[in-house]
Amino acid sequence: MDDEPARTGVRDTYDRIADHFSATREYAWPETESFCTDRSGSVGLDLGCGNGRHAELLADGTDRVLAVDVSRGLLAQARERVAGTDVRTPVRLVQGDAASLPVRAGVVDLAVYVATLHHLPSRELRVASLDELARVLAPGGRALVSAWSTTHDRFDAEDGFDTTVDWTLPDGERVPRFYHIYSPEEFRADLDASRLEPVDVFRSSGNCYAVVADGEGKAT
Repeated sequence: MDDEPARTGVRDTYDRIADHFSATREYAWPETESFCTDRSGSVGLDLGCGNGRHAELLADGTDRVLAVDVSRGLLAQARERVAGTDVRTPVRLVQGDAASLPVRAGVVDLAVYVATLHHLPSRELRVASLDELARVLAPGGRALVSAWSTTHDRFDAEDGFDTTVDWTLPDGERVPRFYHIYSPEEFRADLDASRLEPVDVFRSSGNCYAVVADGEGKAT
């Protein structure tokens, strides 16, 4: 299956809704705050950075941050947000694909990959993006991964499935966004199929989460 039209569609969708989406995403998720607390390193990575709200957390514990998103519209929002804060750690904003990261191997000490994995339109791409995260993590590095789950109260399903979730703009226009909704078992299976090493896998607020390491030498 050719995933390129779906991947382009996700990028175009977030370019279209970037301003309004960013305005509704002011604060970091508590799970991300908890993960970043008392963790530090040289390089931080915010993968699927959106408007950069989690890049600010990474900046507190690292010497520099790479903030990567496929949407130029969201990166523009992130640039404006970072410029308006007192963050002194350099934050480099980069347009890139989660399944093919423009980042050198083994350099990232601390990463967050939240609310993005579920937008990739095939299992092959989702596992490839987890492999990319493993590739860029430094020895001893840690990352937090999250995805929407069937345990969310808006869904009534046990197995993972593809769907669209509309974003409603201020003028009432509804813009569909692709999601793959993970079952907890499927989320763990994709982690196990990747080169990441799960350290802690849990559920919170209708999402699947995992704290992961690079998994060097892991048999896949």
